[in-house]
Amino acid sequence: MKTFQTDLPTLYGDHHVVEVRRIISELPGVSDLYVSSAFQYLQVEYDETKTNTEAILTKLEDAGYLGELLIPQESNMPATELIDEKPFRHTAAFEQTRQVSFHRETNFSGRPLWPCPGMGTLSKVEENNG
Repeated sequence: MKTFQTDLPTLYGDHHVVEVRRIISELPGVSDLYVSSAFQYLQVEYDETKTNTEAILTKLEDAGYLGELLIPQESNMPATELIDEKPFRHTAAFEQTRQVSFHRETNFSGRPLWPCPGMGTLSKVEENNG
């Protein structure tokens, strides 16, 4: 048995742990896995006659767990002062009510609102009429 370890920069939630375990467990010869969202880390024990590190890395790369996590940045300018660009999110304060509201325009495209590796476009919606 051989052990492979790697950092997974885009592994930031427990749902990613489940997905990475599913993806890597499908490879032949994988006998043990340790995946941590707290440490963004993977350790795989596998039979080197049945799979290799390149196959593991390919699976992780295809699922989006090896690249950089791109997060939209907010500008430091109020939305009322942005002329040529749309704000990612802006805050509007109403003087008369002393309330703050948040607004974000999003178009549904079948993808999660937050970049989430391993979670692609929905291809089928299953309804439970139970």
